[in-house]
Amino acid sequence: MSTVDITTEQFKDTVADNEIVLVDFWASWCGPCRAFAPVYERASLKNEDVVFGKVDTEAEQALAAAAEIRSIPTLMAFKKGHLVFSQPGALPPEALDDLINQVRDLDIDKALADADGK
Repeated sequence: MSTVDITTEQFKDTVADNEIVLVDFWASWCGPCRAFAPVYERASLKNEDVVFGKVDTEAEQALAAAAEIRSIPTLMAFKKGHLVFSQPGALPPEALDDLINQVRDLDIDKALADADGK
């Protein structure tokens, strides 16, 4: 699967309706964003079980504001609708692969129960 553009209207459903969603907040004028784009695209092609979304912060300013994006690129990862990772900066391919594997391996139900003190 290749990357998909996500709009404000699609964001909640995309995150809620998929097991794992990565979201790259970017802008066309951003050099690090342009450098990260091919890394992100390649990862999307080899991880078909993950949705790789892209949010253009210029076109989707309200969504970027709601997500509290302060620096781009910012990468967020969601598992079963829950934010499990958020970090600004472009990741090298190995770090992105590692992140994807960590999100896959995360037992979100146990993590949520632990967070609730159960």
